[in-house]
This record gives sequence, C-alpha cells and structure tokens, in this order.
Amino acid sequence: MRPVAELNDYLTEVIGERCDEALLQRALTHRSFSYENDERPHNERLEFLGDSVLGVVVTDTLYRTHPDLSEGQLAKLRAAVVNSRALAEVARTVDLGAFVLLGKGEEATGGRDKDSILADTTEAVIGCVYLALGLPAADTLIHHLLDPVMRRSADLGAGLDWKTSLQEVASAAELGPPEYVLDSEGPDHDKRFTARVVVGGEVVGTGLGRSKKLAEQQAAEQGWQLLTERAAQVVATEPRVEPTLGATAD
Repeated sequence: MRPVAELNDYLTEVIGERCDEALLQRALTHRSFSYENDERPHNERLEFLGDSVLGVVVTDTLYRTHPDLSEGQLAKLRAAVVNSRALAEVARTVDLGAFVLLGKGEEATGGRDKDSILADTTEAVIGCVYLALGLPAADTLIHHLLDPVMRRSADLGAGLDWKTSLQEVASAAELGPPEYVLDSEGPDHDKRFTARVVVGGEVVGTGLGRSKKLAEQQAAEQGWQLLTERAAQVVATEPRVEPTLGATAD
C-alpha cells in the first residue's frame, strides 16, 4: 500500500494547498478495515459529503456548458459522469486503489480494483478536500478529475444510457420492449452477472459485469448496435424514387 503522504503531494499539486493528512487517511479507510481494527473511523460519512459536492459541481458545469439541452438530456449527461463506473475509471488514472486501507477479506478478493470501492473512495476524497479546504478547492479537484469525462459524455449520444436507447430503437421498429434475462455465479462477495437482452423473441445482446446494471448496459449496447445496423441496411436497400417534374400530356 502506498503512503497517504504521496496522495497528499498529488492533491497539493492539483489544488495548491495541502489537506489535513489525518482526514485524508480517514477518506481512504474502507469500512472493512474499520471492522477489523477496533471500529476505526472509516470513510462513509466523507463519501456522503463528497457525493453531494460532486453532484452540485457537475450539475452546475453541465447547466452552464450546455444551455440548449433539456432537463432530461442534462440528467442523462450527469448520470454518465456521476456513476460508479466513471468514478472508478477516474480513480484508476491516479492509482487511488493503492492508497486504500482494506480489510483482509476485501484485500483477498481484489477490492483495490472494485468499481464500487474506487468510486466511493473518490467521493470520500472529494469530501475530505471540501471539508478541509472549502468549495473552491473541491471544485478545482473535481474539474481536474472529471472534465475529460464530461467532454466525452457530451459526445456519447446513445451511449449515455444504452438501455433507454435500445428501447427507443426497438419501439421505432415495432419490436416491443426489450426484456433482460440475468444469471449470476460466484460467492456473494464476488458475484459475476451475465445479462441477455431479448427483443422480438431474439437475443440481440449479451453483457458481463460485477453488477446487474453493468451487465444489462453492456447487453443493451450490443443490442442497440445490432438493431441500428439492421435499420441502416434496410434504408440502404430501399428503392430510390426519383422525383418527377410533372406528368406529360397524352
């Protein structure tokens, strides 16, 4: 495990001020470590705080950056940024998992790379920065970490929510609503889910993931791509009718 001082050095470079190191250590303490070490304070309260700060900063940024988007479109953009998968990806870019204090069970089952733990720790660190240094510092950190995600999400279109996009394509093709079939394997603490999405009686996509939601989104992405390609092929093979200038007289 890497020392907390190294993470504090990184944060200082980003926000220009040094965090309270004891508070930062708490932000990196998972509840599994706390349970095995005399109920040492863990990061769930800081996670709760950081989640709220993150939501405000991201929502404010999207509102100002996209003045023409509807409330529904803004909500999709926010969901694409403030979710476990996106936050875990951000955490991996700074090797955040290497700093987390984990219990032996979580350590043994790959907890340092679990999306849920990485995302929660990211929010806890944001909460720590907000509590120690104020909103401007937290705002700077959030933009440093998530601006690339926000820019990428704005270009995703259908990928903001594959399940909704698949439902729209299936409805346009009059195939009925998608149905998801889920299977799981592995122990409770390390389950793997397989999702198959059925549209019009046909399996059009399959997804794998550590959560039901992730597996279903991957299946929906495959299904959307398949149905979209089929629709494009139909359009391409339809006979083209040339316009006429008018009927000729007999």
